[in-house]
Amino acid sequence: MKLKLYTTMALAIALFLSACGGKSDADLQKAVNDKMASDHITGITAAVKDGVATLTGEVTDITMKTKAETSVKGVEGIKSVTNNINVKTPVATPPPADPMLQGKVDEALKKAGCTGAKAEIKQGTVTLSGTVSAAKYAECIKAVQESGAGTLDNQLQKGK
Repeated sequence: MKLKLYTTMALAIALFLSACGGKSDADLQKAVNDKMASDHITGITAAVKDGVATLTGEVTDITMKTKAETSVKGVEGIKSVTNNINVKTPVATPPPADPMLQGKVDEALKKAGCTGAKAEIKQGTVTLSGTVSAAKYAECIKAVQESGAGTLDNQLQKGK
């Protein structure tokens, strides 16, 4: 009778300890991936070993990297997070083609009433030359800058 009691107690303790041992790494990894999916986090891979989640992948900005880490830290059973996510460097937008930019700049100068100002464009750089009244000078510079010119080489002269 005592043997049966001790055997039953030993089994109960073993079951209790195995249940308290926590989730397996595979269960945690699934929970991490489910959490990231529900938080609309894509492009990230998570691996879990001994309760430590390691995040890898590429995102477009630092906020998404931080959001992924915060999301994973909220998963029950994750002890810590190693964030190896790379943030892509944004690619600079090339200046528009010269003929297209030339039209935009010419139109902007015309709307601003900058008669006497001439714009010449090479490789995205606008060289502004000629002479305009002192009252129109700042307005002409502003018109060129707002037209989408990459660089302004200002050679414009103030007249009377």
